Amino acid sequence: MENVKCLIIGGGPAGYTAAIYASRSALAPVLYEGNEPGGQLTTTTMVENFPGFPGGVDANQLMSGMREQALKLGADIRRGVVTEVDFSGNRHIVKIDNGTEIDADAVIIATGATAKYLGLPSEQKFRGLGVSACATCDGFFYRKKDVAVVGGGDTACEEATYLAGLCNKVYMIVRRDVLRASAAMQDRVKNTANIEVLWNCNTQEILGDESGVTGARLVRKDGEVFDIKIDGFFLAIGHHPVSELFSKWVKTDENGYIITEGKGSETNVPGVFAAGDVQDPRYRQAVNAAASGCRAAMDAEKYLSK
Repeated sequence: MENVKCLIIGGGPAGYTAAIYASRSALAPVLYEGNEPGGQLTTTTMVENFPGFPGGVDANQLMSGMREQALKLGADIRRGVVTEVDFSGNRHIVKIDNGTEIDADAVIIATGATAKYLGLPSEQKFRGLGVSACATCDGFFYRKKDVAVVGGGDTACEEATYLAGLCNKVYMIVRRDVLRASAAMQDRVKNTANIEVLWNCNTQEILGDESGVTGARLVRKDGEVFDIKIDGFFLAIGHHPVSELFSKWVKTDENGYIITEGKGSETNVPGVFAAGDVQDPRYRQAVNAAASGCRAAMDAEKYLSK
C-alpha cells in the first residue's frame, strides 16, 4: 500500500488548482484525473469569462495550462479512476482501477458534477456545436441569435432571462403546462418580451449541419410535431454531482452535493475536503471551482500541520 500525504481526486479546475497550491505547500500531492481529464469544462470550446484572458481562451488550452503548471510545481498527476474508498478509521484508504491502494493523510475530493442531458443522439452530436449546459459560459456566442432553453425550474428561468439579455429570441421548452420555478422567477419570464414558453413540449431531435445547430424538432402532448429555428440549444434540467463513491462516509445534501463546513472545504470526515462543483450546487463556474481548490489545499495544509 502506497502512503500519500495529500491525495486529490479529480482533474478539473478545482483539482488542478488544489494540486498547484498543495505543491507550493510541500504536500507532495498525488492527483488522479479520472475518466475526464480537464473536467466538464472541456466539453465547451472558448471560455470568455475566465479572468486574465481578455480575448477568451480555448477550454482545453486553459485546462492543459493548469495541468502543466501543477506538474511544473511538482504534483504527481496520474491517469486512473478511483473505484472504492474507506474513510471509516483514522486513515483514508483509496483504491484505484489499476489495483493500486493508497493510504492518504488527507484527501481532496474534486470530482465535479455532470449536467443532465436528454439522452438524444443528436444532442451528443452537437455538443460544443450549439448544444450547451451553461448559459453563462456560452451565451456570449449567441448574441442577436435565437436559442432554446429546456427546463421549467428556477435554473431554466434564470438561464432564459440571462440569455434574453443577449439573444434575439429565447424559447423555453417546458414539458408540462406550468413552470416549477418560484413565483419571482416565473414573473421574470412572463415579463421578458423576447421569451416564448412552449408548453407541453418535449424535444424529439436537435437539427443541424456541419456548422452546428440549426433547429429543434418538438412534439406536443397531443402528438403535434413541429420545428423551431434556433442557433443554440441550452440544457437546464439540473446537474448531478459525482459523489456516489463517497456518500457512505461524507455527508451530502438531498441532491448529492457534498456538504462542507461554512466557507471552508472541510467535510464531516477529518482530513477529507471537497472542492469545485461536487460541493457547489449554485455557481458552477470554472473560476469559482479554481478558488475552492485553492481553499481546499490550504485547509489540507493546515490540517496536516497539526
